[in-house]
Amino acid sequence: MTVLNILDYSPIDEGETAASALRSTAELARLADRLGYKRYWVAEHHQVFSVAGSSPEMLMMHLATLTERLRIGSGGVMLPHYSAYKVAENFRLLEALHPNRIDLGVGRSPSFRLVNQALNESKGKRVPYAQQLIDLEKYITDDVDSEHRFQKLKATPITETAPELWLLGTGEGSAKLAAERGMAYAYAHFARPEQAGIDAIKRYRETFTPSGLRKQPHVAIAVFAIIGETEEQAEQLAKAFDLWLLFVESDFQPPYYPSVETAEKRRLSAAERERVERNRSRMLVGTAEQVKRQIETVAGQFGADEITIIPNIAGHQSRMDTVRLLAEAFNMQ
Repeated sequence: MTVLNILDYSPIDEGETAASALRSTAELARLADRLGYKRYWVAEHHQVFSVAGSSPEMLMMHLATLTERLRIGSGGVMLPHYSAYKVAENFRLLEALHPNRIDLGVGRSPSFRLVNQALNESKGKRVPYAQQLIDLEKYITDDVDSEHRFQKLKATPITETAPELWLLGTGEGSAKLAAERGMAYAYAHFARPEQAGIDAIKRYRETFTPSGLRKQPHVAIAVFAIIGETEEQAEQLAKAFDLWLLFVESDFQPPYYPSVETAEKRRLSAAERERVERNRSRMLVGTAEQVKRQIETVAGQFGADEITIIPNIAGHQSRMDTVRLLAEAFNMQ
């Protein structure tokens, strides 16, 4: 049986506000909880004005309180911006309040240059990312025996359970680190739907080293999923998504996710049409049954234990429908 998760960017629909986007995220999480999805992750995006998800830990606290069964997680915390010790404390606090329901997904996206500068202002020499992962493992597992520059330091609160640690990535480097550290690996198919990802995951499994975090390799694949009641509706939603991606990848960023109506009216240049065509390989589009088959194909190709859908599409009701329709297609209830 395919295990399905959700990664929510909290998109701000055209004509809506950040506050309403976060309320929509809460409603979508409650629906996913009822339908039987396993994980519900929220993102960390900075200087992307069309999404409200900038602080995953804060939003996770809210969602964990509103739901009962879902594992609530970060997709992910951009670790180079922060202290591994403080990240561990934040997530151990979440775990103390919601035992066996918290996922800590970390990545190293550099973000925009100004964002990177602002988040690291006045810092001295940065701790290498690989060392930060070692530090995080130490604090999550309460390891005070292994040699470490802060050997006796523990992250509080001390809990009987621990957050589940995931490494996010898009290729060989992150897969290698996940294998070396014995971490679960979340691959961003939506960024790189390529053979290189299949190869990286294969090597991750082959070279995985058991750790205090995990004894066996484990892989989740994250995909953009755009689902309509009909193929025509799915294509309309995909066009709005095409336009959103163009905005995000350009110097022009409106503070909203474009509506289907706006996308229909927008004329694309030849260069934009070419970019849209390339971007289409990054998404799964169609009816629920069609996307189900695409998900099963991707899961087989990449050797995924779980699939994380990103329903980053226009309109709160469309996102609710996507989550519901896919659950029905997979007979999750």
